[in-house]
Amino acid sequence: MGISSEILRLKEELPSTVKLVAVSKFNPAEAIQEAYDAGQRIFAESRPQEMQQKVAVLPSDIQWHFIGHLQTNKLKMVLPYVSLVHSVDSERLLSEISKYAVKNGLNIRCLLEVFIAQEESKQGFSEEELFDLLARFSAAPLPGVEICGLMGMASFTDDQEQIRDEFARLKGIFDRARDKYVSTLPGFSELSMGMSGDYKIAVGYGSTMVRIGTTIFGARNYNK
Repeated sequence: MGISSEILRLKEELPSTVKLVAVSKFNPAEAIQEAYDAGQRIFAESRPQEMQQKVAVLPSDIQWHFIGHLQTNKLKMVLPYVSLVHSVDSERLLSEISKYAVKNGLNIRCLLEVFIAQEESKQGFSEEELFDLLARFSAAPLPGVEICGLMGMASFTDDQEQIRDEFARLKGIFDRARDKYVSTLPGFSELSMGMSGDYKIAVGYGSTMVRIGTTIFGARNYNK
């Protein structure tokens, strides 16, 4: 199936409560335009310079999401253009985002990345670190930053029971955080989990955003 066909198929398949985030990293602007023409409006990038180049040539009503590890020295290449940062994985990064947002008159919507996988290469907050941060943020919010929910990546494995366990754990963390801070974090409503290989499982565990790239665009050329 082509890009347009996959977009239409996914939109028919996914519940209305789940947003489709098309992971367009490493794919050319022409491919993104084809997905856009099929009705897709949310695209995700992970490399600041690549995202900047695409923003310059693609339609202005695209909602860009950033899903990669965001370095503090690259904020100016990302934050002016994105509607959501999925991958806030440290308190220092959140603080630097706040400083940049205040300086530039922005409000940056963020998801906090939670470490749920068994792979050390994955990043994110532990459950204890997350609730510690949320407690302090709720008491003294950082200006220019809105915490909108959580993001997580399951282990890269064929063991579907393990993936289910990890998504179930993240959903449990999300529910507890939302219930505890409903009055101080009113925008805390998004749970970003699920990719091309496991999005169906993620949807079953309450994901509100699935990040799908290979299924839409095919295998990526990482050398480009």
